Amino acid sequence: MEPIPLPSHIHYELLLQLLERQTMFAANSKPAVQDQVHQLIITLRKALAQQKQLEESCQHHKLPIEYRWSLNDLNLEPSNTQTVASLSQESMS
Repeated sequence: MEPIPLPSHIHYELLLQLLERQTMFAANSKPAVQDQVHQLIITLRKALAQQKQLEESCQHHKLPIEYRWSLNDLNLEPSNTQTVASLSQESMS
């Protein structure tokens, strides 16, 4: 069964850190822009939460997941492919 490709969580985390630390600071004197940045942060957090729900669903249905770092890395080696179950076990140790 082909793994389901999903973005690595680090993509969300890097965007969130950039928006929270740099973009929000730069927009500090512009309340309307700051509000838009805040809404974008909320949207990204929701997207990450939805992806985690999808991962749980895949785990429940025993579907493998492949975390992708980019669209350019199409020749992935088997060592780069992990299932949600194996990732869950790693995070518990």
